[in-house]
Amino acid sequence: MIEKYLKSYLFLFVQILLIGSSIFPSCSSISQTNFSAPNEFVEITNVIPDIILDLRYSTNHNFLGVPVDGYETDKCLMTKEAAEALLKVQEELKKFSLSLKIYDAFRPQRAVDHFVRWAKDLNDTLTKKEFYPTVNKDRLFIDGYIAEKSGHSRGSTVDLTIVSIPPPFQPKFDIEKQCKCYESAEKRFKDNSIDMGTGFDCFHPLSHTENKELSAQQRANRMLLRTLMEKYGFRNLAEEWWHFTLRNEPFPNTYFDFEIR
Repeated sequence: MIEKYLKSYLFLFVQILLIGSSIFPSCSSISQTNFSAPNEFVEITNVIPDIILDLRYSTNHNFLGVPVDGYETDKCLMTKEAAEALLKVQEELKKFSLSLKIYDAFRPQRAVDHFVRWAKDLNDTLTKKEFYPTVNKDRLFIDGYIAEKSGHSRGSTVDLTIVSIPPPFQPKFDIEKQCKCYESAEKRFKDNSIDMGTGFDCFHPLSHTENKELSAQQRANRMLLRTLMEKYGFRNLAEEWWHFTLRNEPFPNTYFDFEIR
């Protein structure tokens, strides 16, 4: 008799767990690895053919100094909703012979994992002069420059800037000739962006969007980018002038991990 009741209680307990998991799903989830992009994702050039791409993580022009895991080609992927919102920004900029330029959009979780491994290797300082010249590498997690999750993996976050049309010449990155990313436009890497005050992915307080030490023109340039992005549904990350996330992102709790091919 006791065994019968125990089986009944066990069955009931399992059912409660199953029901609870359906009502209160996990706050975040990782999608299946080695899986193709969901139908909800698009290649940005199919939506905005004239957008400028400078996809740093498929090259060595980034703070790791090597191509990052998961970036098998230089395609730029994001959710349809994010791409359609960016199209509206691009249409406004084109009226003034300006264009968006994207540095990064969807970022596979395996790329974020690569960032974490790199940050833990304190002996690897290959790109310190360019990207984190004033930060000790053992501070990257503490100061919030590197984290184990990124909104980019949800598909509706984008790193970008504004360039003139036609785009000015931009030299190829030479890892042997690094420049401090927070220096003046004349001294840092010759990005063809309008002057935003720092280079992309610069681990420095000057990258904070509202830093008061910027020139009037640099503040105006950042305000233009942020104003247009906010107008069409994005919010800025206060510590990175280039980083925007769609407010009503379709996958707020899902961190995807498919390769960019």
